Amino acid sequence: MTSVAWTNIGELSTADPSLGEGALGVLRDAAIVAVDGVISWVGPSSSCPAADEAHDMAGRAVLPGFVDAHMHPVFAGDRAAEFDARMTGTPYTAGGIRTTVAATRAASDADLARNAARLAAEAARQGTTTLEAKSGYGLTVRDEQRSLVAARTVTDETTFLGAHVVPVEYADRPDDYVELVCGEMLDACAPHAKWADVFIERGAFDRDQARAILEAARAKGLGLRVHANQLTQGEGVRLGVELGAASVDHCTNLGDEDIEALAGSGTVATLVPGAEFSTRSAYAPARRLWDAGVTVAIASDCNPGSSYTTSMPLMIALAVREMGLSPAQAVWAATAGGAASLRRDDIGVLAPGRRADLIALDAPSHVHLAYRPGVPLVTDVWRSADRLPSAV
Repeated sequence: MTSVAWTNIGELSTADPSLGEGALGVLRDAAIVAVDGVISWVGPSSSCPAADEAHDMAGRAVLPGFVDAHMHPVFAGDRAAEFDARMTGTPYTAGGIRTTVAATRAASDADLARNAARLAAEAARQGTTTLEAKSGYGLTVRDEQRSLVAARTVTDETTFLGAHVVPVEYADRPDDYVELVCGEMLDACAPHAKWADVFIERGAFDRDQARAILEAARAKGLGLRVHANQLTQGEGVRLGVELGAASVDHCTNLGDEDIEALAGSGTVATLVPGAEFSTRSAYAPARRLWDAGVTVAIASDCNPGSSYTTSMPLMIALAVREMGLSPAQAVWAATAGGAASLRRDDIGVLAPGRRADLIALDAPSHVHLAYRPGVPLVTDVWRSADRLPSAV
């Protein structure tokens, strides 16, 4: 057995309210010990047990590693021109997805895996220790399957998103595409995926099409996730809750009935402020959701069109500044909330029995993540107690 200790932690955000102050369960002058990558002890630094290896945190803040539960890192190509046009007055309609589809289909397997690895490493340098990765830019049986194979090179949290949009070759016969997704495509992709997702939106898939796809995926043993209520106040959130989805994502346009449905369910609302930032859209009502008792997560939505960022610190700053969460709530949503979105009980919290995924800040408090936006505060990252390549 190998033990590792982190001592002289100025502020430890455990994300477990039972361990300390407030929503983040904050402890001061604290320490952590892990054995074989799993936390075995949390308490005062002065009482820290001896360990084989020790890291003196010199009064810095320590947090759980970020859990980014909504990413699209498997793609090829670039949509900077689309972003430029949007910033000069062209509204976002999600049609640019087809541009990425063309580039992704033309890319090699190695290119797709290389890009996913690049983005996963970029996310890790900023404190992300667990990420979810979707397909959705292939939209053929072969290209969706190989996208998921590429996704599995960077994470076990892989999501089949063959129902991202209807590809151009099926534009006049969307129901035929739904049949393909539910049949041959799902058969090929399910062995490589843990989750299935559907984009329920005007211009994508309607409630009945989404239900058929999600039920077929559930029959294959996949967990359910949903892109819902991003551009319009539709039926996606309530369908996700009805089907017991682990998460409904975006949630930008919600009515009272949507919030009530979420509050009475085990479905997490995973919010993606980067998409609203990049598309100049209204932000999701994070504080209303939190106050209603909904479990809230925040994620990067890293994708080449509407949120080309891997920065969870930026998501925290936006959630505080634009969505009304407190710094503690935003950090909880980026850690324990993300873990809940993935239905994981081994990550997102720094407590005995959890995986030793933690990050150190060049700052005395978690508040600095929102207080000093854009500053590379994450200095050290550990996953299962193993130190990752330097963040700075």
